[in-house]
Amino acid sequence: MDAAGKDGAIRHVMSGVNPQGCRVHSFKHPSATELEHDFLWRSHCALPERGQIGIFNRSYYEEVLIVKVQPQLLEAQKLPYKNLNSGSFWRDRYRSIVASEAHLVRNGTKVIKFFLHLSKEEQCRRFLDRIDNPKKNWKFSEADTAQRQHWDSYMSAYAECLSNTSTKVAPWYVIPADDKKNARLIISSIINETLAGLDLAYPETNDARRTKLEEIRTKLLQGEL
Repeated sequence: MDAAGKDGAIRHVMSGVNPQGCRVHSFKHPSATELEHDFLWRSHCALPERGQIGIFNRSYYEEVLIVKVQPQLLEAQKLPYKNLNSGSFWRDRYRSIVASEAHLVRNGTKVIKFFLHLSKEEQCRRFLDRIDNPKKNWKFSEADTAQRQHWDSYMSAYAECLSNTSTKVAPWYVIPADDKKNARLIISSIINETLAGLDLAYPETNDARRTKLEEIRTKLLQGEL
């Protein structure tokens, strides 16, 4: 949701992570090249390597949210469906997302998803703060208030999306976002629990490797290397 605190949560929660192992990818309006592919393609191109943490700031879920509220955006995607706003079309998209995430999990990628749920009143306060504070003017976009006019439609789209795509292997966590500090604490706790469950450890040294290291150590002390 606009002004829910996505950027701030990423910055705060991940501040203690080695930047060499973490990459943030923000998804904007699809480019002409991206529109020539299926709706999951650009996200797949940005997936993290094994051993890396990848953060999607927005994602392919935009394709069952904003385009559902504004279906005219689908016209640029050159889809084979006769009715782009039918129930079967959205069910197929949900199925594609669930199948894609299950595939990632089967192949070693842990998927966790956070939805920062902001009240309409708090969003209004944050918009006003961005308008009233000159240092925050750059954060405000008139497009945000345009989307706000479709609040009820978005609430319906969010509810349907979450109920159709939250699975045991790739769950959604709905985070109350009116209180930024509390939201960040909840997200941090979930990520910590997830990492603890991955049984991560540095590679162990075997006897042959230890022997080789001792040989190198001796040569270093004797000036042979």
